[in-house]
Amino acid sequence: MPEETSTVRDITRGLLRRLGLTTVFGNPGTTEVPFLTDWPDDFRYVLGLQESAVVAMADGYAQARREPVLVNLHSAGGVGHALGSVFTAYRNRTPMIVTAGQQTRSLMFGEPFLGATDAASFPQPYVKWSYEPARAADVPAALMRAYQIATQPPYGPVFVSIPADDWDQPGVEVADRPRTRGFAADPDSVAELAEALNSCERPAFVVGPAVDGDGVVDEMVRLAEKARAEVWVSPMSPRCSFPEDHPAFAGFLHPERKALSKELAAYDLVVVWGAPAFTYHVYRGESDVELPEMFVVHDDPDVLARAVRGRGVLGTLAHSVRQVSALVGQSDRAEPRGCERPDKPAPSTPMTAAYVFDTISSALPDDAAVVEETPSHRNDLHDHFPIRSTDGGFFTCASGALGYGIGAAVGVAMADQTRRTVALLGDGSSMYGVQALWTAAREQTPVTFVIMDNSRYAAVAVLGEAAGGSKLPGVELGGIDFVGLATSLGVPAKSVNTPEELDAALGEEFTTMNGPSLLHVKVDPGQRYLY
Repeated sequence: MPEETSTVRDITRGLLRRLGLTTVFGNPGTTEVPFLTDWPDDFRYVLGLQESAVVAMADGYAQARREPVLVNLHSAGGVGHALGSVFTAYRNRTPMIVTAGQQTRSLMFGEPFLGATDAASFPQPYVKWSYEPARAADVPAALMRAYQIATQPPYGPVFVSIPADDWDQPGVEVADRPRTRGFAADPDSVAELAEALNSCERPAFVVGPAVDGDGVVDEMVRLAEKARAEVWVSPMSPRCSFPEDHPAFAGFLHPERKALSKELAAYDLVVVWGAPAFTYHVYRGESDVELPEMFVVHDDPDVLARAVRGRGVLGTLAHSVRQVSALVGQSDRAEPRGCERPDKPAPSTPMTAAYVFDTISSALPDDAAVVEETPSHRNDLHDHFPIRSTDGGFFTCASGALGYGIGAAVGVAMADQTRRTVALLGDGSSMYGVQALWTAAREQTPVTFVIMDNSRYAAVAVLGEAAGGSKLPGVELGGIDFVGLATSLGVPAKSVNTPEELDAALGEEFTTMNGPSLLHVKVDPGQRYLY
């Protein structure tokens, strides 16, 4: 008798095992049943109650591990729900393989219920590659290609649509291949950059998320010390790529052209590491200040092409930082001035966001991970919550699409359950993915959710007023019972209204808590300008 042919399902599961993709984040529907049936005991399915929250959790998990992640969504409707978080994963450069079920092939000509019309086009342009295999046998090969594309710099999400009846069809075996390693920069470009650093009088570094993403923060610190460069964080950076308590740390560049140009005008050389040059959020006219000589080091040729100034150096940061450091000598320039921080905020009731950040920062365990999504309190975070991590200890959202933080905190906590994760969240942003609390309870993730409740979409109100708007509708919230909401989803919670209650709650959080918990912290609704 002829040998029995392996099915697409069997071949795919073997491939996923070999690639280490046995933890799957998902929210299933009927088109996913053929993939999920007889689920293997050595696979883990992390269930989320809404697809956007599912992708945010997977995003945090992949970022914290610096490894790719597999996401399982439901046809067009599920992908549609998830697109905001897919957009964020694209901006975060997250190595993510998103799969979605498609209706049975034999029904597709008749526009069936739950069919995804032109499925591969739906998530574009916010995926690096999108595909629906032309035949069932090609599903494993498509997933292998998706893995390669997602994990090649610049990293990013990919999408594969899989018809429901493909899984039981005969498949074609595909060899697994390891991730393609990063690439070194051109030696002549590196030599030019090193020579400029050796000969300049007052250099500045601008660090972006790729430095931490590639795990070379320690090397960046040593290079900055050797060059005696002041170090700024690029506008809207979602990672900590330089410890903010270091003497060379200068602060955060504004996402506005005039202010940023003024901040960099005092230097005679600026080296941008792993960030665009630059990301802006508001427009207040063109700057009349000329930017200094600039080099932009990045692994994405599109970023280098968009840069309006400077010489591009194309290479992954793990290589580039080390290549340049090998050619830069110890400088005898004056030590950097560093960053001056404001005085400690005073206690009050209601508490200011600055006071809450300062208090949590003082109590935070040294090994804690921090996930942040408090857009209206970002200035206070920068002033009173210095991130000291040198290895994947801080995560926020690069896209500005709300809903990342609460889900990402669950994923970050799942990635390393030996440390506690603290999620600093606005009341408005948390409601975009609050279903993630249910998964936190189900998985018993060690995460403290801090909801900073100012009862409004303050970022909208403040930026709107700064732009000349008045009497803006749709910015007032208030009345959300986060304690009751969290408790209903299985997460213990308490209300915090005074400095004394905050001290007591944090003492418990960081000494006795094991699983998830939530603190509903009322903060003063007063707000200063964001930029």
